[in-house]
Amino acid sequence: MEKEIIIGSTAGLHATLAAKVVQTASKYAVDIKLYYKDKTVDLKSILGLMSLAVPKGENVKIVAAGPHAEEAIKEIASILG
Repeated sequence: MEKEIIIGSTAGLHATLAAKVVQTASKYAVDIKLYYKDKTVDLKSILGLMSLAVPKGENVKIVAAGPHAEEAIKEIASILG
């Protein structure tokens, strides 16, 4: 399953937001990745997520596979959007 999201936070994908996303992704038994431009990171990796430095208004894609993929994507999308 996949979903495109526009980063809504005025500070972009900052440390606090990234920590919240990683914490949320980690509670699901899914393989979940975030795609931004030509980069891909595991959403369970705080360093990977922070390395993207995604600014406000940018489009990212979340792709998840596993038994709770849809639920995980919905919750993470609500955090990022």
